[in-house]
Amino acid sequence: MARVRLSVEERRGEMLRAAVEQIEARGVSAVRIADVASALGVSNALVLYHFSTKEQLVAAAFRHAADSDLAQLRKLLGRRTTAAHRLRAAVRWYAPTGQAKGWRLWIEGWSAALRDADLRETARELDQEWKAALAEVVAEGVAAGEFRCADPVAAAWRLTALLDGLAVQMTSYTGSLARATMLEWTDDALARELGVDRAVLTRTGTACLPTTRRTPGATTPG
Repeated sequence: MARVRLSVEERRGEMLRAAVEQIEARGVSAVRIADVASALGVSNALVLYHFSTKEQLVAAAFRHAADSDLAQLRKLLGRRTTAAHRLRAAVRWYAPTGQAKGWRLWIEGWSAALRDADLRETARELDQEWKAALAEVVAEGVAAGEFRCADPVAAAWRLTALLDGLAVQMTSYTGSLARATMLEWTDDALARELGVDRAVLTRTGTACLPTTRRTPGATTPG
């Protein structure tokens, strides 16, 4: 049966998905252009036509993996409910027991970024987008009088730092921390950052915020 002819965009998407799978299975340092080509049943030359180097392919694969998660994050943060409830849903989704990005992939990426300038810049940009999206909703909640937070950007940094650290522990040392304990710690941290009791985060609410939202772009420390 003849192979279905794909558009350039479809072909690149197929290659990026395959690259993500190969990185998760083999690690950034071990994955090769040939592994991606073999997984798709295409030539090395075709992969190199779309991505001229392995480094470009890896950086694009991480961008691809994160973009879908960023879209889901913004969907969660854009719901018509209180800022506190939106933030809790986002934090629990981002947490290592949630469905956000494959943590093994990102731990690999952080390690490789120490030696790869292109990947380091990609990872930095994506990290800032996550923080900016969270900081925006914290600021909305402060403006609406839901909670108290003197510095929404700093709060977003502290929350993501905690979650990233927990992800490393739970991914690298399986069984080292109970899921219930991790969720309790994340709720404690979120309540502390928002200046509210934990009960506020779990209370069913019907308050709606405006659906018009700014494009995430909060300034983050350098």
